[in-house]
Amino acid sequence: MKYIALLILIIVTYCPSVAQQKGTTKPNVIVILTDDQGYYDVAACGATDLVTPNMDKLFHEGIKFNNFYANSSVCSPTRASLITGLYPDHAGVPGVIRTHKEDSWGYLNPKAITIADKFRNGGYKTAIIGKWHLGLEKPNIPTMRGFDFFKGYLGDMMDDYYTHRRHNINYMRENEKEIDPKGHATDLFSQWAVDYIKGQKSHENPFFLYLAYNAPHTPIQPPEDWLEKVKKRNPNLSEKRAELVAFIEHLDHGIGTVIDALKTSGMYDNTIIVFTSDNGGLLRAGANNGPLRDGKQSMYEGGLRVPTTFVWKNHIAPGTTTEYKAATMDLYPTLLDAVGIDMTHAIDGMSILPVLLGKEINNKDRMLYFTRREGNLTYRGLTIQAVEKNGWKLLQNSPFEPQELYNLDDDPSETTNLIESEPEQYKMLNKLMMRQLQVGGAVPWQGPETKP
Repeated sequence: MKYIALLILIIVTYCPSVAQQKGTTKPNVIVILTDDQGYYDVAACGATDLVTPNMDKLFHEGIKFNNFYANSSVCSPTRASLITGLYPDHAGVPGVIRTHKEDSWGYLNPKAITIADKFRNGGYKTAIIGKWHLGLEKPNIPTMRGFDFFKGYLGDMMDDYYTHRRHNINYMRENEKEIDPKGHATDLFSQWAVDYIKGQKSHENPFFLYLAYNAPHTPIQPPEDWLEKVKKRNPNLSEKRAELVAFIEHLDHGIGTVIDALKTSGMYDNTIIVFTSDNGGLLRAGANNGPLRDGKQSMYEGGLRVPTTFVWKNHIAPGTTTEYKAATMDLYPTLLDAVGIDMTHAIDGMSILPVLLGKEINNKDRMLYFTRREGNLTYRGLTIQAVEKNGWKLLQNSPFEPQELYNLDDDPSETTNLIESEPEQYKMLNKLMMRQLQVGGAVPWQGPETKP
């Protein structure tokens, strides 16, 4: 009997209970996606005229990516890559989904398995708060694409951050119910995220929260008291820049309330937090993309590279930096890998969990592909695109202008076009680009209602 008692003592001492295992092995996950935030438009990333203590703290407590890319230079395509792990046109969303059919350039692939599908099947509660922008009607609404809960905005940009309308249409929803809340959209999304986090404290299941802000997308509309504070602190800023700075600082405050809710609920230490943007900053709105060329809508680095950090206490070393090149579509497999949910289907993204944990991935040969299809007189329904491999980048920034070739290792600001002097690199990258366009062409990007 004494041997049995000893065995029981060993089991109790060294084998944690199921409840203990659940508390330590299944972290919560929050992906914070901002809208059009420039590569330098976080103080921790280079801006000297911004005060962003909450964003900065995330960068200081996690790993900062110096070479993290959005999958496209505009909203919908990158968001499609985030939730499917696919290149935008492979997900059926090469361009921006809009209210009017004649100006809408994407339809989320109904066959795509979303990140929310995977988390929900893996035992997680799933929620999106904020901007969806991947469909305005069934079946491409959040509650039919894997999310248990949705409170936010179905559409693209808001014409006004206080009235929340686009083309005088109200796209605010709680699940599938139209709502008409009062207040600045950034404040609403932050508070709804706080409410959601507090509500999860009593649930046994971990949660996956996709918190997608509209800010700092145009119209640049900070609350007046935030703008006054910025002008008082730095009266030499131009009016345009002061408005954007105030807008981002107001956003930073909202993110701070979300992080505080995690801490006061006792869940911060067991939560993976990702902070990133859906594309580079819009220059005409006053964005700061640092030394990178151009900005939003462009296939140059300023349109694609975005401020990004991952935080996971006791797993990711704080205050670390990596030069590893990754993209939005990599969030899908990385987060599933981190929480132990198996991947059984093929996607374009790859897990970068080893990089987060301080290890190396030797895949300099990896190709990254970026695309955008758009209408109007500038694009006329055609595509712009770029491919990058081994530090070489081939791009076509207009359907009606020649391709350009750059060596990003030597020329990160893309000042010297080498397409004539490097014919072998051009030939190789063009072949990769054409292949990606062929694969994307097999996926419908218009809904069935547009068929003749």
